[in-house]
Amino acid sequence: QVQLLESGGGLVQPGGSLRLSCVASGNIFRINAMGWYRQAPGKQRELVARISSGGSINYADSVKDRFTISRDNAKNTVYLQMNSLKPEDTAVYYCNLNGQPIGRAVNYWGQGTQVTVSS
Repeated sequence: QVQLLESGGGLVQPGGSLRLSCVASGNIFRINAMGWYRQAPGKQRELVARISSGGSINYADSVKDRFTISRDNAKNTVYLQMNSLKPEDTAVYYCNLNGQPIGRAVNYWGQGTQVTVSS
């Protein structure tokens, strides 16, 4: 099966920066897209950023001027550079891989990494 491992989370003051990494391993066949989601306490999980196999990138409106997603296809690794962090960005960030091992797309999820923005 496919396994995702996130790293790079931590505690940072407002205005600071963090860089998240996610490495995919296992039986990886066709990859449709990789991306990042987040979930704050008491809130629903939401899309932060996503990059497709064709290079199309989508950002949530709340982060598109501050965050940058990138991917190293050879290493099956996706990154999220987060700048100008705000307290509202505090959440558990989850790596997502949308793949197609047989003929139907499947979503794989990492365990999450905590990002806390606070003074």
